[in-house]
Amino acid sequence: MSEQAIDSARAESIRKALGYYKVMSIVAGVALFILCVVVFIHYVLHNPKPSETWSPIHGILYFVYVLSTANLGFKVGWSLPRMIRIMLVGFVPVLPFIVEPKVAREVEGQLAAGSLSA
Repeated sequence: MSEQAIDSARAESIRKALGYYKVMSIVAGVALFILCVVVFIHYVLHNPKPSETWSPIHGILYFVYVLSTANLGFKVGWSLPRMIRIMLVGFVPVLPFIVEPKVAREVEGQLAAGSLSA
């Protein structure tokens, strides 16, 4: 991979995409935790109503998380397998809260250095 200097417009675009990714990562993590509670209520307490309401909401939020990850990934030049791995983080409870800071530190470090992999 080659290194390239980042112009200010591209850097600003990446910062916005990173901010959007960070917010959606936390939202997806919270939504997944709520989904776990709702599934417990559905199957253990035999009350399907919360699941009927929350499951579609969670699906939409996860889709927006996937879009935010793809947006950031394309802007910083990640490979497709890397983007997919980060998208799959949203399937494991608690993992979004662990991976998001690592991704943010990496991208912020690349922005501070003025270069990104192309």
